[in-house]
Amino acid sequence: MTNGFLTILMLSISNIFMTIAWYGQLKLREYSWFESLPLFTVILMSWGVAFFEYCVQVPANRIGFRENGGPFSLMQLKVIQEVITLIVFVCFSMIVFKITIRWNHILAMILLIAAVYLVFKE
Repeated sequence: MTNGFLTILMLSISNIFMTIAWYGQLKLREYSWFESLPLFTVILMSWGVAFFEYCVQVPANRIGFRENGGPFSLMQLKVIQEVITLIVFVCFSMIVFKITIRWNHILAMILLIAAVYLVFKE
């Protein structure tokens, strides 16, 4: 497995944890037991999930960073991360929140893909 593929895989996994930590609590409010929790408790629960995000994301960035022997520059890592975030968030929102993707969402995705192209262009 190459460092580039491993980096992208690990960033994808970390983004799943991040999305659950940030937005999962919005869906859990539908349950009465969760809605009655104090905000501080919800924050601690989200931090607990986010811990696993960092356990995957930090090594992914180390493996993927060019100065550590990886294939990506710092800018490339950031843009890859943003595109993965968008993909994971769109899938999450469609599955969990049943949100319909509209034309402007698709255009935004196309523009982010263009950003990936531009950041990789020499």
